[in-house]
Amino acid sequence: MRYRVRHITEYTYGAPVSLCYNMAHLLARDTQNQRCIHHKIQINPPPVYQNEGEDYFGNQTFYFSIQEAHKKLVIDVTTDFEITPLNPLEWQQQNTTSCGQLRSLLASPDTPELRMAKEFLLDSPQICRSADLKAYADSTFADDKPLLQAALAFTHKIFTEFKFDPTTTTVATPLEQVLKQRSGVCQDFAHLAIGCLRSVGIPARYMSGYLETLPPPGQEKLVGADASHAWFAIFIPEMGWVEFDPTNDVMPNEQHIVTAWGRDYSDVTPLQGVIFEGGGSQQLAVSVDVRRL
Repeated sequence: MRYRVRHITEYTYGAPVSLCYNMAHLLARDTQNQRCIHHKIQINPPPVYQNEGEDYFGNQTFYFSIQEAHKKLVIDVTTDFEITPLNPLEWQQQNTTSCGQLRSLLASPDTPELRMAKEFLLDSPQICRSADLKAYADSTFADDKPLLQAALAFTHKIFTEFKFDPTTTTVATPLEQVLKQRSGVCQDFAHLAIGCLRSVGIPARYMSGYLETLPPPGQEKLVGADASHAWFAIFIPEMGWVEFDPTNDVMPNEQHIVTAWGRDYSDVTPLQGVIFEGGGSQQLAVSVDVRRL
């Protein structure tokens, strides 16, 4: 299946910005079943410097600086890529490791993959392990439970016990509050799952990207109505990193497009940087369109 993603980010400032430096995670990366074919980046005002690169986690990035006064900044990124569907039945047949066995392997890691996975057991800027998070996940990830089945059950647990409500959280809402109020958005659910998993000794990483949404039967799809999305992945020795989406209670496949992964949202923020002046206020507008070619 071939897709085209167009992601438009627009900042409007209260006063002219005289200078800005930015880094973006807006380019889809290659994965086990995803291949980037072509991308185009348009920035207005035109940057005086622009360069593409790769971050610590292997995510595709681009840097740019604008050195002329501007009250509006527009970043328009279009990416064409191809996704090969995965077979969920093969995943279940491949998984033989139990939760207890993985914890034992991580205690004395003897492969590069296990040693790298241990990094995703540590606290990160937005996710800290805790006794409350451990208590919420402990029974699901008992030593004798197969990892894949436990992760599927935990994904379903979050899906059924939490309510999707964008009015109850912000990007800074603590995980303990999300756990207590049982509501939030995809980023909250991904962070919550990762915090719980790390608290019970299972390596987990944050996945950032897009989710193709389909209109009701007989209705046209609205341009820009798709969305940025977040989910999580766990490390299973014989399978590698396997993804789960607690917002939709699914294992991501051909409708999930990966742009980046890291320890949490702070590692893969779509756009981050520094501006000089700007009046102390800004408005952000984002439009995402995922289209099958």
